[in-house]
Amino acid sequence: MISQTVEYALRAIVTIAQNPGRACTAKEIAATTLVPAPYLSKLMQSLVRGGIVTAQRGPNGGFQLVKSPAELTLWEVVDVLEPFQRITACPLGIRSHGGQLCPLHRNLDNAMATAEKMFREMTVAQMLAAPGSVTPLCEEAKEMPLQTLGIPSPH
Repeated sequence: MISQTVEYALRAIVTIAQNPGRACTAKEIAATTLVPAPYLSKLMQSLVRGGIVTAQRGPNGGFQLVKSPAELTLWEVVDVLEPFQRITACPLGIRSHGGQLCPLHRNLDNAMATAEKMFREMTVAQMLAAPGSVTPLCEEAKEMPLQTLGIPSPH
């Protein structure tokens, strides 16, 4: 239901959120998320243009979230990259359907509405704090500091 681009973006956002108070470089994010570096660079540019992250050049540069993880919803990330296209009329243009959706398209739209509602209501912080035996992008620790990957901190 979501594209690989959106998943990659959410991986990047999780990585940045798990390293509060410091800028994460594209190299660090790519190493943590296993997103190809050239693709990640284009993706991060889109997130900067969309107002999700800021980018700082230089020795202490990198990416940081514009909002706190408690304020940033998954929907905001999805909507910047690939806004949901809800089904409001027959995609086949069948005139006899008028303004009604057939059962197929009505159910597809209901599924999209459910996913949209979940993305709108879930913040990055809530996702990271969700109970379970695993943590996003991490083997064991609740947070995955970038230094554990053998990448020196720029600070």
